[in-house]
Parts: sequence; structure tokens; C-alpha cells
Amino acid sequence: MTTHAARACLLFVVPLVIVSTPEVSDTHAQPERPTRDVRKSDQEFNEEDAVKVHYLEIVTPEVDATCDALESLQGVSFGEPIPELGHARTATLDSGGRIGVRAPMRETEEPVVRPYLLVEDIGAAVHTAQAAGAEIAMAPMEIPGQGKFAIYILGGIQHGLWQL
Repeated sequence: MTTHAARACLLFVVPLVIVSTPEVSDTHAQPERPTRDVRKSDQEFNEEDAVKVHYLEIVTPEVDATCDALESLQGVSFGEPIPELGHARTATLDSGGRIGVRAPMRETEEPVVRPYLLVEDIGAAVHTAQAAGAEIAMAPMEIPGQGKFAIYILGGIQHGLWQL
């Protein structure tokens, strides 16, 4: 597994494990587990260590209103629908990533906001998510001219992965 894929998974999986760990009462004391802070100090942190959201997908029945609001609030400009991205209208972010707003593609698709993290090896990242207990909702799939993406569900939350 690449370092970037491992970091991306750690940044999502470790907080989820910590948040979902039940409280232990004094009457059922368990041996204390060693803890480790996976964050670096400010001096050790650099841009390569940052989690990179490559694509932020918003699925809504109110595409135009959502785009209009984001343009007004964030100063971005949305383009015409892109068929390869489910007819999402996209805007480029200062970070180099994109935000896409699209309508549900089927009657049963619920509105959702889904961040897609940039990873170096999508296969390894999917494997790591599965090992953490994630359900794979969409196996890695190539989008011509866009890269590969995958979707997993963990703790009831949808997460995306993206490899260029």
C-alpha cells in the first residue's frame, strides 16, 4: 500500500474507530490500550501530508438552485453538465479539486454530499476500507478522461476514492 493511501485511510478510519468505540464502565474495566496520536506537529506537517479532496459530489433534485447558491456564497463558477460525471455541473476549487452538483440518476438515489479523496492506489485503498469493515458500494471504475473512482460505506456514511 502506498504511503498516501495509508494516510488517507488512517485519517478516515482511525477517527471513525475512536468515535464508534463504546464507553467502558468501571465495573467492566478492560486493559488499557496504548494510544498513539497520528497527527504531526505543525513543524512536521507539510502539504504532501494533507488529505486531498479531489471531487466533492452533491446529489440533489435542486441542481440549479444549489449551483446558484454556491456561486454566490463561494465565488465559484459552474459549467455545463458533464455526461461522464452523471451530468454534474462542476466548478474548479482553489485547491485544484472540483465540486460537482448533479441530480439523482435513478428514482431511489437519495440526496447526498460525498467527498472523494485522492489516492495513489485505488485498489489498495478499497482493500484497506474493506478491512476496516466498509461495504463497497461501487468497485473501482474508470471514467474516461477523469480517472478511477470507488465508493464505500462505513458507519452509514458514503465515502469516495479517486485515482488519477
